[in-house]
Parts: sequence; structure tokens; C-alpha cells
Amino acid sequence: MTQEELTGKVQAALDEIRPFLQSDGGDISLLSIENGKVVHVQLQGACVGCSVNQMTLKSGVEMTIKKHAPQIESVVNVEVN
Repeated sequence: MTQEELTGKVQAALDEIRPFLQSDGGDISLLSIENGKVVHVQLQGACVGCSVNQMTLKSGVEMTIKKHAPQIESVVNVEVN
């Protein structure tokens, strides 16, 4: 799978979960995919200060991305100050 195809699959996964995040006042954006295995994202809006954002990241975002792109090993939130 090319990097472009992988990025498309990850974006499709984010598009699938985005409405749930937006309904709580948050959002997510893809920053990069490292070595075709680690996805770097940035949680935005209400998701930034949410006490359950790590659970959302692992249970929601990572699970959805792995459904679309099983070769992904982990998803990491990059906090931008």
C-alpha cells in the first residue's frame, strides 16, 4: 500500500469518527503517519481539555483507524502549545 493510499484510509477513519467528536465540541486532524505504523493526530476544541481524551483516543480513534488500516500499530495525540 502506498503512503497516499494509507493516508486516504486514515482520513476516512477520521471522517467516520469526527461527527462524534464534533457533537461534543471537539475535532481531530491528521498530522503525520510515521513509518506506516504510527499515526500522529491533534485533538482540537473541547477534546483538548477533556478528562477522557486518552480513552477517546485509544477506544474510539485508534480502534476506528485500525479497522480501516490494520497495519497501524498506534495513534498518538500531539499536543501543540
